[in-house]
Amino acid sequence: MLQGTASGVGKSLLVAGLCRLLARSGVSVVPFKPQNMSNASAACPSGGEIGRAQALQAFACGLEPTVDMNPVLLKPEGDRRAQLVVSGQVRGTLMANRFREDREGLLPEVLAAFHRLGQLYDFVLIEGAGSPAEPNLRAGDIANMGFAQAASVPVWLMGDIDRGGVFASLLGTMDALDEPDRKLVEALVINRFRGDASLLGDACEWLEERAQRPLLGCVPYIHDLALPEEDAPYSFREGRGRRQQEGGPAELRVGGIHYPRASNTADLDPIAADPRIDFCWLVDPGSLTGLDLVVLPGSKAVAADLSWLRQRGWVEALERHVRYGGRVLGLCGGLQMLGERILDPLGIEGPAETRGLGWLPVEAELKPEKTVRTVAGRARWPSELDFSGYEIRHGESPPDPMLYPFVARSADGRVMGTYVHGLFDRAEYRHSVLEEWLGWKADPGEDLQERWRRDLNRLADAFRDNLDLSLLEERVGTLA
Repeated sequence: MLQGTASGVGKSLLVAGLCRLLARSGVSVVPFKPQNMSNASAACPSGGEIGRAQALQAFACGLEPTVDMNPVLLKPEGDRRAQLVVSGQVRGTLMANRFREDREGLLPEVLAAFHRLGQLYDFVLIEGAGSPAEPNLRAGDIANMGFAQAASVPVWLMGDIDRGGVFASLLGTMDALDEPDRKLVEALVINRFRGDASLLGDACEWLEERAQRPLLGCVPYIHDLALPEEDAPYSFREGRGRRQQEGGPAELRVGGIHYPRASNTADLDPIAADPRIDFCWLVDPGSLTGLDLVVLPGSKAVAADLSWLRQRGWVEALERHVRYGGRVLGLCGGLQMLGERILDPLGIEGPAETRGLGWLPVEAELKPEKTVRTVAGRARWPSELDFSGYEIRHGESPPDPMLYPFVARSADGRVMGTYVHGLFDRAEYRHSVLEEWLGWKADPGEDLQERWRRDLNRLADAFRDNLDLSLLEERVGTLA
């Protein structure tokens, strides 16, 4: 089990890279995360949804994602509540004041999923959540040491040196653990090291002596990874989603608006990863100037995020952007914001009725049964090409069949919306949309999954070359 000293230290990518290393070495490996908290989710072909990171880890293993890989998913709807998804299906709402009590009862289902995977695969690689050194969360824990104790699995503890204070965070985490939990920690790992490792001097030996655990090594900082992130703030911090062009005019300029409850922002990864596109996450309404396309991503609280757009002056800026010929694309929740009304009679996300921006001739009604499915087929617009993606939503809107897989388009053609996530992952279809709608004439580029394969292999190579993996090889054999 890989645990970290904090959120955002790289647990998800470390597990993905190790999954890739094990899989290409011939090991029958599967990823597992007992409890995830994220609005970045993915649909499983067999039904249900899991965290986006576990879907990537499954891809690294050469597997289709299943709900057993992430049996508990918490999707924040506000600071004090989250939608509770168990075994891929919505089970209600988890409130902050009942968080510790209510999650403890989920441990049997988490363990059952873990054991089912253990019967199907030779090796299970587990990802923790946040930090195990939070005494206020230890009672009833199912995400870190609570699960590790129940499943009797060893733990590797990792810290992020790029954030600073890695030696203190690793040693402090060890000191904060109770003795039974501390005994489960088998080794330590330092992530995201820049420069010459010899600069660390005898600090590594100091840490090993103080913690009484081996330090397996330092994973180097790997630039330009085009792998989906679950925690958007860390993407901002690391420079992803900022303007990429250093000189000369960009071929295409695209921006995304990251509202407070934005979800499935990885939909824009194929655009952000293309070096020919000047992509940025927008920080204020004035930053829309000169953009060809503005994207409204998904949202876990559409009415609240739409209110945020109105209060912060984004609507006036978007109106000006469209008036001067710019385009606006709404993805899932973004589509609903661009429509005429959002009806929520059961109060699933917000008020019974919310007035939309009225730029698309469509209404959305939130249904109690959540739609979670993968989709694939032949597009009707802008050309008959194969596409694929997935849908995760409560909202329903009557689509225009001539625009499939898009739902609606404004009369002037400048505003469009779709419910399909991952729609731009396939290069040929992505290029067809950008060429027809924005007039961008360029070669299609590459499928996002091809980039994922390359970057996962880069991760696997970095782990193989910079970590002492003898403890792992004792369990699975030689790693290539």
